[in-house]
Amino acid sequence: MRELVDRFYDLMDLDPEFNALRAIHPTTLDGSRDKLFWFLSGWMGGPNLFADKVGAPMLRARHFPYAIGNTERDQWLICMGRAM
Repeated sequence: MRELVDRFYDLMDLDPEFNALRAIHPTTLDGSRDKLFWFLSGWMGGPNLFADKVGAPMLRARHFPYAIGNTERDQWLICMGRAM
């Protein structure tokens, strides 16, 4: 799972195709990498690391402050597909 998350963020950080997606993330991606790894760990049936460390995922509320439109959504899906 960690390799998948790292590949996802490496692609997002290095490929200009994902500039809109990258723009809504912090300058340093270390925290984002950890949080996605923690979330996916529990989502995939492993330890519920995100809830243990941060609290309930509440994905909609956590993402509400960010301008996520069709472009960012599509870039996320393409980037994750390539990472897989």
